[in-house]
Amino acid sequence: MSTLHFTLIQTELHWEDRTANLQMLEHKINSITEKTEIVILPEMFSTGFSMEAAKLAETMEGETVNWMKRIAAEKKIILTGSVIIEGEPGKYYNRLLWVLPNGQYGIYDKRHLFAYAEEDKFYESGNKRLIASVKGWKINLLICYDLRFPVWARQQVKEEPEYDVLIYVANWPERRAEAWRSLLKARAIENQCYVIGVNRVGKDGKEIVYSGESMVVDPLGEILYTKKGEEDVFTISLDSEHLKEIRTRFPFWKDADPFRISD
Repeated sequence: MSTLHFTLIQTELHWEDRTANLQMLEHKINSITEKTEIVILPEMFSTGFSMEAAKLAETMEGETVNWMKRIAAEKKIILTGSVIIEGEPGKYYNRLLWVLPNGQYGIYDKRHLFAYAEEDKFYESGNKRLIASVKGWKINLLICYDLRFPVWARQQVKEEPEYDVLIYVANWPERRAEAWRSLLKARAIENQCYVIGVNRVGKDGKEIVYSGESMVVDPLGEILYTKKGEEDVFTISLDSEHLKEIRTRFPFWKDADPFRISD
């Protein structure tokens, strides 16, 4: 493991307008001048957090997935964010894609659907985590409301921690921003890992306001980056030696309770 460079794109989104969002995001990605290896987009970055699944869903051969593959290849980056996908006829998923420059990809379907907004009535729940590997780093990829459920993110410790970085892509409203800030720090401390949360800003088509507050937190809970209330494209380098030192000096992860998640 060495250093790993992440770029967080905190942005407003055009409501249910795929073409406008992809054009806007491509412009922002093209504006990145610093070295980066992983670019993170918000939840449902091509549409906003919409319950119009049947109207807006794409297949895995659709425009947005092909756009992600093209951008990843052209920029030689890993590109990630979630999209509305029709997996099987009539079954829709809030699906995070982890797209590599060579066109290969991994997927994670959001486990915890936001019943308060009736997400559970329009989307299917996933049941498998996705832990990706990059340059010796292991990265656990989750979506928004998953943040409230620590067991799903919890390190299932054996000989060593399962992962080193925990990423949440989100459309998390301003009215619950205190929970967002608190839970991102909690997930970092309890799992002794870096945590990255990427949220949107602005107002969506339902007049819900988002303050952003995307965040990078180190394994001790120190905030390395956050931005409130405005768009931002921010690149940060995470240090594996810092992570290793913390886990060695404070090996709390070894004392965790063993457990197994069942459906």
